[in-house]
Amino acid sequence: MLYLVATPIGNLGDITLRALETLRQVDVVASEDTRKTGRLLQHFEIQKRQIAFHEHNEDKAGAKIMGLLAEGKSVAVVTNAGTPGISDPGYTLVRQAVAENIPVTMIPGASAVVMALVLSGLPAHSFIFRGFPPRKSGKRRRFMAEDAESPHTLIFYESPYRLKAFLEDALAVYGDRPAALANELTKLYESVQRGTLSELLALFAEEEPRGEYVVVIEGLTS
Repeated sequence: MLYLVATPIGNLGDITLRALETLRQVDVVASEDTRKTGRLLQHFEIQKRQIAFHEHNEDKAGAKIMGLLAEGKSVAVVTNAGTPGISDPGYTLVRQAVAENIPVTMIPGASAVVMALVLSGLPAHSFIFRGFPPRKSGKRRRFMAEDAESPHTLIFYESPYRLKAFLEDALAVYGDRPAALANELTKLYESVQRGTLSELLALFAEEEPRGEYVVVIEGLTS
């Protein structure tokens, strides 16, 4: 059986009982970062064999995991935080397991996408999650423009190093729409800042962004 196990996005208390039970019972844990997962396992007093499974070795490690599954072993896939397959490795492995008729299930948990959407105060009944946008402005604007006419709430991930440039491009592409910035979710300094894109951009005129951000932008309204 292949298990995709969601891990805490910040606060370790957000791990589920099913996630702990699964991590204790599987034969192998496939980790995006074995050191970070090692600390998580140690915190909950779990000793388990780990193998590295990340974007740079996804094909090779995926073949190894498929071999273990073919032998009847159980494997839990975890990323550094959140759900495998959502802006993290996991998608290709699920496809392979499905193609080989190997049972796959997921142990759900905390989600930065859902948490940011709910806390944004923007419409949450329908949304489009775009993940991390391209790094360069031209490609990023074209990426954003694909949803410029969409009525659905838009959600992006962005690093602190590119957040200001992202907001500048979003303002140019979407206009001055209502938006929200969710930062350090479930951690000690969790914050959600709401306003128009220009107001949010102005927040960083004299201070630099810190930590990972989820950006939520209202869809086009009639």
